[in-house]
Amino acid sequence: MTTVQAHALPSYLNPEDLGPWGVYLQQIDRVTPHLGSLSRWVETLKRPKRILTVDVPIERDDGTIAHYEGYRVQHNMSRGPGKGGVRFHQDVTLSEVMALSAWMTVKNAAVNVPYGGAKGGIRVDPKTLSRGELQRLTRRYTSEISLIIGPNKDIPAPDVNTNEQVMAWMMDSYAMIEGNLSTGVVTGKPISLGGSLGRREATGRGVFVVGREAAAKRGVAIEGARVAIQGFGNVGGVAATMFAEAGSKVIAVQDHTGTVVHQGGLDVERLHKHVAECGSVTGFAGAEAFLDRDAFWGIESDILIPAALEQQITAANAPKIRTKIILEGANGPTTPEADDILTDKDVLIVPDVLANAGGVTVSYFEWVQDFSSFFWSEDEINARLTRIMQDAFNAVWSVSQEKKVTLRTATFILACTRVLQAREVRGLYP
Repeated sequence: MTTVQAHALPSYLNPEDLGPWGVYLQQIDRVTPHLGSLSRWVETLKRPKRILTVDVPIERDDGTIAHYEGYRVQHNMSRGPGKGGVRFHQDVTLSEVMALSAWMTVKNAAVNVPYGGAKGGIRVDPKTLSRGELQRLTRRYTSEISLIIGPNKDIPAPDVNTNEQVMAWMMDSYAMIEGNLSTGVVTGKPISLGGSLGRREATGRGVFVVGREAAAKRGVAIEGARVAIQGFGNVGGVAATMFAEAGSKVIAVQDHTGTVVHQGGLDVERLHKHVAECGSVTGFAGAEAFLDRDAFWGIESDILIPAALEQQITAANAPKIRTKIILEGANGPTTPEADDILTDKDVLIVPDVLANAGGVTVSYFEWVQDFSSFFWSEDEINARLTRIMQDAFNAVWSVSQEKKVTLRTATFILACTRVLQAREVRGLYP
């Protein structure tokens, strides 16, 4: 339970349990003393610009009508159109989508791409839907939020349980509503519809790039480094591959079914094949041990990558963690209480709003390519991504050293300064 008493709260949130939004408010409180004269605008960051809650009705395959709750939140658009993913998950809440949209604001400003923060979601377990039902759900949701999205307004992208196919349906639905094809209305699309090379791997690649930079600052050699990863999907799986290719030993991987361990290093390529065939890491023949979920946090490593869902590292399990560097591949995986515990243990945490910004960076590349109808090679995209992530990490590191603050607070200082400078110079209308 997260309670923040110091804030005037909107009526639609439960003050006794603010959820992820409460975590975000605490992070803003920590950065406020470092904003100087811009702090007069800080309340802007504590209130989403626009919240749309929609009913998403569909006809199920059996002829029944089902209704699902959908959201699209635009947190701040001072620096450009909204940008953020859409997730389909049975536990999606308004608080979660608000927090994710706010973290997108910070993330976009941290890597200095010209976007504001937005996010969307539907409360649904997509595993319970057929392909036809999933398409009808996606199209209806797109129609309900179509009045606030667009290539110059707000650009959705894939997130938890959504993918290239969902983005293709969203793009087509928007085209039918508008009467013309706007490929830039979403990113993370199939290549055949204006998607970008390197987009699927971008978030995991970004995690690896900043991980390599952080390791150099901490004197940890990437070759031979022991890496533990929670989540083996689009982020954790790609990061695992890149660390393994760089000579690191991926000693532990956890997914929703359990944890596989091999102290000599798991064969990541074989593990990918096993997951593709079996649907989980459980039963992988190349593991020395299979552990339960809680035991994962006690595994000693050099680099720990939480790449699943938010609020995974808490005050309860943070004391068990034995690692040197945490790379937050997921959004909001560490609570403020856990942050303090790990900082006291001298664990270097590269925050989500920096570590996993590779996805939105290449989404930006995709958007630019769609507008120009000129597409870059994958090598060009990866080189541009690497440079932006390295520059962003080094800028955050400099702020951290100058201000004597954590990398999370330093990222918020840099990003919130950029957002509030834009807010101040634009002024209020009317």
